[in-house]
Amino acid sequence: MFQELRSWLGILLNPAGRIRRLENNLRFSDTFNNRVMLADAYLGIGRVDEAIEVYTSSLTGAFTENEYVFRQLISAYFIKQRYAELIPLARKICNHPEFQRSRAQIQYACALGYTGDNQGAEREFKKMKARFSAFEARYQYGLFLQRSGRADEARHIFRDMTEEAPHLSARERRSNRAWILKAREELNRA
Repeated sequence: MFQELRSWLGILLNPAGRIRRLENNLRFSDTFNNRVMLADAYLGIGRVDEAIEVYTSSLTGAFTENEYVFRQLISAYFIKQRYAELIPLARKICNHPEFQRSRAQIQYACALGYTGDNQGAEREFKKMKARFSAFEARYQYGLFLQRSGRADEARHIFRDMTEEAPHLSARERRSNRAWILKAREELNRA
């Protein structure tokens, strides 16, 4: 019992030790699951290029179209601003229910905007737009509108977000706090 607790504390306090353990697991048994766990750990500590390499190498055989890996790659490509690689992956899974209103869809919409496909970006953002929900997506949509020279529409979105905040449950307010604060900041800049 004590040994197991010490092991878990070591993982929490020493992520490099966890990475070494996952790398050893992969060397011992090169499986899809071991690859994905290692790539997730790399992504979690900011070793994004290594995460991309391992995720990509895991897309073989029966796992060539793995939706989870695609979503993780979308996040990694977004961090690295490799939008041209992100977009085709998102298009492969955009009709899956797990993709709808996910962080991957937000990143896809932003990537479309950054690559000049403003119509596609707006279409994706509008799919996620709903009152009392999707605060991150709505914030990103507001930023997109600002970049597109539509500041009044952006202010309207930011205002709606801040006005909805008092009506959320405590848990919802906590989970969306960062996006509500960012919306307030954008309103104060205007």
